[in-house]
Amino acid sequence: MAKGHNLILTGLLTIISVQWTLCISEEELHANYWNNKGKQALHTALNIQSNVHQAKNLILFLGDGMGITTVTAARILKGQLAEQSGEESSLVMDTFPHVALSKTYNVDQQMPDSAGTATAYLCGVKANYGTVGVSAAAPRYNCSASRGNEVESILHRAKKAGKSVGIVTTTRVQHASPSASYAHSADRGWYSDSDLTPEAIQNGCRDIAYQLVHNTEIDVILGGGRQYMFPRAMPDPEYPSERGNRNDGLNLVVEWEKNKTRAKYVWNKADLDAVNPQRTDFLLGLFEPKDCRYELDRNPSTEPSLTEMTEKAIRILQKNPKGFFLFVEDNGRIDHGHHDGKAKTALYEAVEFDRAIGRAAELTSELDTLSVVTADHSHVFAFGGYSPRGNPVLGVSSELATDNKHFTTAVYGNGPGYQIENGTRPDMNESISSSNDYHQQATVPLDSETHGIEDVAIFAKGPMSHLFHGVQEQSYIAHAMAYAACIEPYTDCILPDSAVTFQPSMLLLLMALLLTLCSA
Repeated sequence: MAKGHNLILTGLLTIISVQWTLCISEEELHANYWNNKGKQALHTALNIQSNVHQAKNLILFLGDGMGITTVTAARILKGQLAEQSGEESSLVMDTFPHVALSKTYNVDQQMPDSAGTATAYLCGVKANYGTVGVSAAAPRYNCSASRGNEVESILHRAKKAGKSVGIVTTTRVQHASPSASYAHSADRGWYSDSDLTPEAIQNGCRDIAYQLVHNTEIDVILGGGRQYMFPRAMPDPEYPSERGNRNDGLNLVVEWEKNKTRAKYVWNKADLDAVNPQRTDFLLGLFEPKDCRYELDRNPSTEPSLTEMTEKAIRILQKNPKGFFLFVEDNGRIDHGHHDGKAKTALYEAVEFDRAIGRAAELTSELDTLSVVTADHSHVFAFGGYSPRGNPVLGVSSELATDNKHFTTAVYGNGPGYQIENGTRPDMNESISSSNDYHQQATVPLDSETHGIEDVAIFAKGPMSHLFHGVQEQSYIAHAMAYAACIEPYTDCILPDSAVTFQPSMLLLLMALLLTLCSA
């Protein structure tokens, strides 16, 4: 018996030794490595210079449901997808020099939703749960009370200031988060006129899709949500068995195209790829009847990624010499993945979201573009347990629970992953927990996992990004961004224009001119 135990122990030690060898570099074993990293980080911190120029461009990246736990797990997953142990990896947002915390509660709810929070970070005013673009004086579902309580978004104010504006999302463009940038609605669920209540119809409230087309002239709109734009008799171009759901008979794409030149509507990736930004001033792309597909399920030949949509939007918007405002959101895809209790789905969305942030950084300059990354709320998603360095994010703990069964290091506080039957839960292994459809175990049974209540992070870089500091109300985000760009209500801010950036061709021309002068 002792011999058998020794063999098992030897095998375990061998596995641990192999894992140690794979995940930990030799240099990490020595103090000099960490001391040097500390000195380098300190040097960087001491040399951070605040950019106090006016921001020409504003980009707000919103990871819906992207709590700090999700950020950490996505960072490790990103590294592991690159065949690293993962913990030492960095997300693009990690490199932003200024970080703050945002308090996410709604005026009437401790646990927030995406509508009230969107009104806060886009309009600068905290609101009630389930309402968009109206103050807390408007209760949810009450159309008549919303009249006179509308609040304007930073997108709307940027457009009034002469900037180009855009929305990119992986959910329907009429969803809670993007809709707060252009709509005023007592209920986030009034996507189409067929969703309006009798009270809303009687009091003349318009649905969100209608407001998308008629409220603010948005230069670029990319995401899902086709069905809310077309009448019931009109079949979907991709899924002929599905139809629009408007009762008023309006074709809102035709409405959108009116009085526009150099405007283009697309509904698939091929047509989006064919759009020439230099010849296009207005672009509407609706790639699914409702939300876009999860990144894990997306067909890359027919539906664009968040990164591809972001790039196309920037290339169109950046033609405006007065600059632009762009809202980029990975909404349903992080948030909905968590609601489903599927950590893999949510985390792959977060990695793609970070890739879009990186591509935007390549296409813009930190000298004149304020980039802000945040979340509207978190989820009851936890990431912990006994695990060695490099343990798969979707893997299991290296130690058993008191019921002598394995458990995943990624779990939920509540949701559809509740698996207790007859007082016991099933055992777990990585091959099961890493599958695309696996629901992480949850402690409380619910059909849909809930949002979290804790603060979320704000990452910022570019002009006036140092305004993001400390612990702030979520509504502060819109105010800080508006001040940085000197747009309403801060048109009297005194900030010098952004530093001039030179293109490589301009630098070569200047060098040639200097050589000519020197040789003369």
